[in-house]
Amino acid sequence: MRALDALPTYFLVEDGPRPLSHTFEHWSGLLYVQQASTGVAAPALAPRPGERVLDLCASPGGKATHMSELMRSEGCLVGCEIDERRIRGLLGNLYRLCVTNVMVVAGDGRSFPEGALFDRALVDAPCSGEGTLRRRSGEVPNQSKAFRAYITRSQRSLLDRAVRLTRPGGEILYVTCTFAPEENEATVSAVMRDAPVEIVPLDLDVPHAPGLTAFEGQVYDERLELAARIYPHHLDSGGLFLAKLRRLEGDVPSESSRRGWSPVPVRYPGDARDADEARRIVDDSLAEVRSRHGITDDALADCQWTLRGDTIWVHTCGEWPMEAWAPNGWRTVSIGLRAIELDTHGRPRATNEFLRYATKSIRSAADLDRTALLGVLRGEPGSVPEGGKPGAVALRYEGEVVGRGLCTRAGLVSHVPKARALELAKSIDRVGAA
Repeated sequence: MRALDALPTYFLVEDGPRPLSHTFEHWSGLLYVQQASTGVAAPALAPRPGERVLDLCASPGGKATHMSELMRSEGCLVGCEIDERRIRGLLGNLYRLCVTNVMVVAGDGRSFPEGALFDRALVDAPCSGEGTLRRRSGEVPNQSKAFRAYITRSQRSLLDRAVRLTRPGGEILYVTCTFAPEENEATVSAVMRDAPVEIVPLDLDVPHAPGLTAFEGQVYDERLELAARIYPHHLDSGGLFLAKLRRLEGDVPSESSRRGWSPVPVRYPGDARDADEARRIVDDSLAEVRSRHGITDDALADCQWTLRGDTIWVHTCGEWPMEAWAPNGWRTVSIGLRAIELDTHGRPRATNEFLRYATKSIRSAADLDRTALLGVLRGEPGSVPEGGKPGAVALRYEGEVVGRGLCTRAGLVSHVPKARALELAKSIDRVGAA
């Protein structure tokens, strides 16, 4: 995920007595903590490098970031989320792990814009959450009949939309964390009856049970035996239902399977500047940032850059479907990472996320030990590194760049956002106290 670094091991673990989510390794994006059962989904869909992938319900980002790693950050993964608060959580995880090939879209997955087709789609549908009861001390939520009726309609609509957005021969994975057949087999059975799809056997290298073909008098498509149910006892974790579908041609001819995609431009659509001016701003800004932080010219060779307002984004998407989408009911939130911000005078400044992304290629940084970093994070000016020029500098701790600092006359100060700085300080404090 990060430039010039081996991809991190994707940890499919749950927090133990000393939570991994409270460690420096977690803060710096070297691992992601989630239930073991949840980590089965991304490999089941098996996205490949260079593919076009859709995640219709992307927050908080566990499956999206896992898929990005399986894609080796090559290709475009579009993550859709309807809730603004959940979008913030999704962005937090994408930025923490420095993911560069995810494009975040705000909107309702049930009406996700058509016009472009994807190779694979994930529907991690909202559900009644029965499979997560252990995480909630076994407390069963009080859910009304109206809620269950609403949630099953939503699940059906999401899966229907995913089928419409997938190219012939492409695959769709439907996932819930509940045991309720009306939210699982009933939903998939209905879509199989009405949509041009076939069910695909799941090759899961974990214990599981087959899908149901009948429950309490309700009969489902007999092929749903090829679906999978993971119960808590299988992995000593939460519950999960998975069903994998393949899109048949239907009303979409196979020759149109690559429709709707175009190269991501250097100038974000609607920006008042023309493409030549945008390219000049990007090139000049990148040259200055590279010079200041000692980043070698070939360090970011595989990256692409897009100017949007006062922000230059770095990404590895290659293509995007945005120009094929109708202009209503959605908005683009991000593409890759915010890399460079331009101040009111047009002067470039590398973001915290970009410095962390380029951590292994940065040659000029302020190297801090635990005591010095804690002091700077808590607002105490530190010592300016020998030969340090006034202005922005990368802050490095134990070989990892943790963000941006500033060399001033008063000393070295931190520009890591306060909330992130507080979490970083806590993670380092815990290491010292261990």
